[in-house]
Amino acid sequence: MLYFNNDYAEGCHQSILDALVKTNMEQTLGYSEDSYCAAAREKIRKACGNDKLAVHFLVGGTQTNLTVIDAALRPHQGAMCASSGHIHVHETGAVEATGHKVLTLPSTDGKITARQVEQAVLAHRADGAFEHIVQPKLVYISNPTELGTLYTKQELEDLSAVCQKLGLYLFLDGARLGYGLMAKGNDLTMADIARLCDVFYIGGTKVGALFGEAVVIRNPALAEDFRYIIKQHGGMLAKGRLLGIQFDTLFTDDLYYKISAHADAMADRLRDTLAEIGAPLLVPGTTNQVFAILPDTLLEELAKTVTFSEQERVSDTHRAVRFCTSWATKAENVDTLCRKLKELAAK
Repeated sequence: MLYFNNDYAEGCHQSILDALVKTNMEQTLGYSEDSYCAAAREKIRKACGNDKLAVHFLVGGTQTNLTVIDAALRPHQGAMCASSGHIHVHETGAVEATGHKVLTLPSTDGKITARQVEQAVLAHRADGAFEHIVQPKLVYISNPTELGTLYTKQELEDLSAVCQKLGLYLFLDGARLGYGLMAKGNDLTMADIARLCDVFYIGGTKVGALFGEAVVIRNPALAEDFRYIIKQHGGMLAKGRLLGIQFDTLFTDDLYYKISAHADAMADRLRDTLAEIGAPLLVPGTTNQVFAILPDTLLEELAKTVTFSEQERVSDTHRAVRFCTSWATKAENVDTLCRKLKELAAK
């Protein structure tokens, strides 16, 4: 069976595993106050071009999203996101469980615009019953999005500007950030994101780490007492050095970027095959997620030897599915998938 249903099926990059084994019997301080976490923070700050950033390490994406959002919002405030946003569709109401409503904006490509944000906020403020309605205070975006699409530098600058104008926080979910940064056509850098967002996180779980996400905070108002919030939400790992070692390794010799580029290259190879057999994409993309529209009959046969994720039905006979490559995807497995697609399409 070939697994293309997610980008976290494997354990971790061998360099990380080697570092964990090498340091296994060392004694360090706990709760991410060790030297490895300190080194990782410095490397992340350097990558972001800002030595004043606050950097914290958490275990997983959902935990990170709810912790950041709960730290940013007062009880009557909510988080705005695309209708397909991860905090809305894939986190079992985790943000709502903290007492903050997720306020969705319509989207067909996974992205929201500065204009949408401004219109929604101004409409709230102009409503005579505004005090009876959840107040929008934070804008949540993902890059890449749930559909594998990317924000351009101009789009992020526009969102940042409108958030500053309206007094909102801008939070970028970077669970797959590496795959976005290394994708064809991307014009954003880590430094751009650190400059334009109040807070974002660098995903490790889906990009080579055994587990872990690195929260990067630019806005001092969000940095204050953030460790208290981490602890309150059960996110302060006693053996925090396990997170520091992983991110220290990922940000040594550009490993994070190199393995991300590999995943994108594998996805590009699959996209070329889909174009060759005339299979359209649900949304165009250049990251590690490929959303293909294929006949039910073909998918039924393919599912016997290949795993993939269901996305949505597009007609009575066709549906969109997601193929996901990763830092660990083998070229020979992609070639096998491409060959199977060509054989089944030719029948």
